[in-house]
Amino acid sequence: MGTDFNCQESWTLYGMLAESRSDIVIKTDCNGLIVHASSGIEALGLRAPGLVGGPHLLELVGPEARVAVAQAHAQALLGKEDAGWIEFPALTADGLQHWFEICFRALRHEDAKPYGAIAIMRSIDDRRVLNDKLFAATYTDPLTRLTNRGAFIAMLEYMLEDAIEGCLAMFSIDFFRTINMQHGQSVGDEVLVVFADHLRNVLREEDLISRIGSERFAVLLPHANPEQAEGVCRRVVSTLAGLKRMVGKGNFPITASAGVARITDNLDSTIERAEMALFVAKAKGRNRLEMERPARSAAA
Repeated sequence: MGTDFNCQESWTLYGMLAESRSDIVIKTDCNGLIVHASSGIEALGLRAPGLVGGPHLLELVGPEARVAVAQAHAQALLGKEDAGWIEFPALTADGLQHWFEICFRALRHEDAKPYGAIAIMRSIDDRRVLNDKLFAATYTDPLTRLTNRGAFIAMLEYMLEDAIEGCLAMFSIDFFRTINMQHGQSVGDEVLVVFADHLRNVLREEDLISRIGSERFAVLLPHANPEQAEGVCRRVVSTLAGLKRMVGKGNFPITASAGVARITDNLDSTIERAEMALFVAKAKGRNRLEMERPARSAAA
C-alpha cells in the first residue's frame, strides 16, 4: 500500500486541515516566527491565513510548556522528528486556558537545508476533561470530595522521596458506629461531610486532607514541625467538640480523636506511629489528641 500523495492530493489534504476548527496548520521560519496559519488559529485571537511579522510560536504556549515545545521545534529542524506530540496549555481569545497538542516536521530546500517547519496543532480539551474526570474518580472520595486512601499514599510517598519535612495526623470520629446504628447510615454520612468540612475550615491551606477509611481521615502537614502540627490539630479537636450541627433530625455534638507523628524513615513507619498515637488518644477517653511517643533509647 502506497503512502505518498501527489501534488493535487496534498493540496486537498491541506484544504481539509485548513477548514478544521480543531486542527490548526502552522508554518514557521527557522526562528519560530509564525509566517502562515490556517483559519483555526483565529480561536487564539490571531489573524489568518497570512501573518506577516507574526507572533512567535512560543507566544501561543503556556510558560510551563515553552521549553518542551521549543525543543521539539529545534529537533525537527535538525531532522530529529521523533519528539511526537507535545501537550501544552494556551490562552485563547476567550481569555480561558485551553489544551492543545502539537507536532513538527521540517521544511527543506532542495539542498536539504531547513527553511522552517510545518506543525499540526490539535485541540485536546475533551481528552483532558475526560482524564481529569477519570483522575477524580480514581483518587476522590465521592461522599466528602476529599482525596482517598490511594491519593494519600501517593502524596505521602512523594513527601518521603523528596525529603519534605512535615507531620502526619490521623483523625477518627468518635463512636461513629454507634451513630450509624442509632441514627442510620444517612445521618452517618452527614456526620462525615460535616467533619470533612470542619477539617477544610480549620486546617492550613497547604495541608492535604484525605478520607482513608470509614470514619478515618489522614492529614499531611507539609513543613510543619511537631509543635506546629500539634497546635493546628488540637484546634481541630477542640473546636469540633464545641460545634453543634443539625444532623438528620437531631442536634448532637460530634467529637474526634487524633494522633500526630513526624514524617520520617519510611511510609509504613510514619503511618504506624501516627496510628499508635491515635490508638492512645482513644484509649485515654477519646475527644483528645496525642503526639507520637519518643522512641526509648537502647540504654533505658
